Amino acid sequence: MLAPWRLYQLLGIVALAVLAWLAAWLTAPRLSDWLRSREGWRKWQLRLGLMVGRRLRLIFFAIFAWATVAVMRELTWPSRSQLIALAAVVSTAWLVISFLVRVISNPFLRRIVTWGAWVWVTLYFLKLLDPTSHFLESVAISFGEFRLSALTVIKALAITGLMIGGARFLSRTVTGRLANNSDISPSMRVLTAKLLQVVLFTLAVIIGLKAVGFDLTGLAVFSGAVGVGIGFGLQKVVSNLVSGVIILLDKSVKPGDVISIGDTFGWIEELGARYVSVVTRDGKEYLIPNEDLVTGQVVNWSHTNNFVRLDLKFGTSYDDDPHEVSKIAINAAMTVKRVMAQRTPVCWITGFGDSSVDYVLRFWITDSEGGLTNVRGQVFLALWDAFKKHGISIPFPQREVRLLNDAIAVADGNSVTSRPEFVTGD
Repeated sequence: MLAPWRLYQLLGIVALAVLAWLAAWLTAPRLSDWLRSREGWRKWQLRLGLMVGRRLRLIFFAIFAWATVAVMRELTWPSRSQLIALAAVVSTAWLVISFLVRVISNPFLRRIVTWGAWVWVTLYFLKLLDPTSHFLESVAISFGEFRLSALTVIKALAITGLMIGGARFLSRTVTGRLANNSDISPSMRVLTAKLLQVVLFTLAVIIGLKAVGFDLTGLAVFSGAVGVGIGFGLQKVVSNLVSGVIILLDKSVKPGDVISIGDTFGWIEELGARYVSVVTRDGKEYLIPNEDLVTGQVVNWSHTNNFVRLDLKFGTSYDDDPHEVSKIAINAAMTVKRVMAQRTPVCWITGFGDSSVDYVLRFWITDSEGGLTNVRGQVFLALWDAFKKHGISIPFPQREVRLLNDAIAVADGNSVTSRPEFVTGD
């Protein structure tokens, strides 16, 4: 390493790193502005552009290093560019790894796999892999016949991480395919995706541990004993998991359904393993445990079909013809766009009240996810306008206060006041 040409190459590597940093510093703002001006690009194209922007220094260093190696090998002996070529190979391997690990969506796991892969390729190209492996193998702890070395732990983490990343990528791919398959019901899509995730992740962990030589027989006995203890402490969690499977199998609710449970009214956004995500009209997202949906009373507005009937109660004066009132109310409801025209609204007299003739107006809608209060308000406004146009009056209770016996006075301290008597009437 102290030979003159090796020292020159080390200085050249440092100079190339500085040059790459300057090039990235000058290029990054222009690349960012260019990406922001791209319209109509797909998400994966924009993500690829962002990944390139974050790794500009490594990209420029690899390009400059390979260019330097190509020029030096044309002008001098290959040994005089050996270290720069090694830096070019390592930087290129780092760059390839940083792009490949993007298939791992979990940031923490992706970071571990990235650094582990970088260390491995660096040791491999520096021909330090065998000495490092022997050293890590010597660092170990023993429990009877069981010996656990640092190398075994690192291999287990690396292989298991890669297996989990592959399982996650495969699960997302299959889930995307299922989401686009209209022949499968939404509940079965979710159930298939959840079962696939459980199977893939379980296989990933088992295969990863077996690949490094772990004996899973003792682990199975130990996990069974621990599972019994955990089961008693996690009864609610297990109940919610089982209830989630029941919901998916019996198809009582599915993504997109409009439900009411207690005071919560909204549509189902997602069916989770432990809870159901319900989004209300005001943008609030409620996470309702699956057990509440199985054991409680749930109103599913769109279980069998999307038809929802709404009732509006109102009253008119006794001077108005009830036949005309019914016709006007029906025609007014038909003017609202969300009211179904295929199922004609009906209007019936429900009673003769103290101040008015009472009616109920019934109509149907097919888009309950659009809200119920707003369509009721629109129909009420249509009734108001129609009644005003045809001279239909909407009575309301009236009260009169009459002052009797004005001559009677009641002493109240130093003042004299009249005592009123209240008489109510219409």
